[in-house]
Amino acid sequence: MYLSAVIPVFNEEETLPFLHEAIRATLDPLRQPWEAIFVDDGSQDGSLSALTALANRDPQHVRVVVLRRNFGQTAAIAAGIDHAVGEIIVLLDADMQNDPADIPMILAKLDEGYDVVSGWRKDRKDTFITRTLPSHLANSLISWVTGVHLHDYGCTLKAYRREVLTGFRLYGEMHRFIPVYAHAVGARIAEVPVRHHPRQHGNAKYGLERTLKVLLDLFTVKFLLSYSAKPIYLFGGAGIGLMLISTLTLVTLMIRRVFFDISVLASPFFQMSVMFFVLGFQSILMGLIAELLVRTYHESQQKPTYRVRAVLGKKPRSR
Repeated sequence: MYLSAVIPVFNEEETLPFLHEAIRATLDPLRQPWEAIFVDDGSQDGSLSALTALANRDPQHVRVVVLRRNFGQTAAIAAGIDHAVGEIIVLLDADMQNDPADIPMILAKLDEGYDVVSGWRKDRKDTFITRTLPSHLANSLISWVTGVHLHDYGCTLKAYRREVLTGFRLYGEMHRFIPVYAHAVGARIAEVPVRHHPRQHGNAKYGLERTLKVLLDLFTVKFLLSYSAKPIYLFGGAGIGLMLISTLTLVTLMIRRVFFDISVLASPFFQMSVMFFVLGFQSILMGLIAELLVRTYHESQQKPTYRVRAVLGKKPRSR
């Protein structure tokens, strides 16, 4: 199987027939095997009936994964990826705001040697205050924190080589951070402008509250990328910093006591310095415990601490 298109679906009954036709019109001329995996994420309208009809009408290409309830877009994408068999996996939304006609352009960019090609909704057709502006701010923050500079993390239309999608699980709103995870294992990433159409049917499923979730998930992503292998660097660094502040405060209090006859115990800074020292010591202990957990995790599941892109040259025969 050459290509798997993964489409999470939640209450998109009216768009599904048009989306299927657009996908077929785009992928059939490629003359490569392909499949479209629609993941019904607990839809409450007639989406499941529409998907069942598509699967019966086009069994060669359409597969439907039905979740027991609404688990969210990230879980739906993860389910689609788990059921996909393609070497290349393309993600796109079911609301027809992504244009399937952009898929060949994305695949052509992928063929230039990239592992991930991300769509950029350069001319976005959404409400500016509630959708576009928060997205711009979130994209800038994510790029700054992770070091992976993309204009549009929120654009679902992306293409991945399967090998860069292995080794991690998706939770929360983590699907938008897949390029960051892929970059962590050495993936080459490119970004291309794609078309974005106004929504013709149904209503948008997300608002401003999603921005908060993304910000909270960003903390998790930063920790997993920078400190998951050596958590002592985070906890130990914070602990040493707190203990250093405590020591400097105590030294200052002692100087005031010796030269200015100011009581140490009467100052609120004494209690603060003691608290900082205790918190710093606890933070270092937490770092050591986290180190043990990480080592147990990697060794029990035989998780590698590296990723190999290729091995060049002939392997010598053993004697």
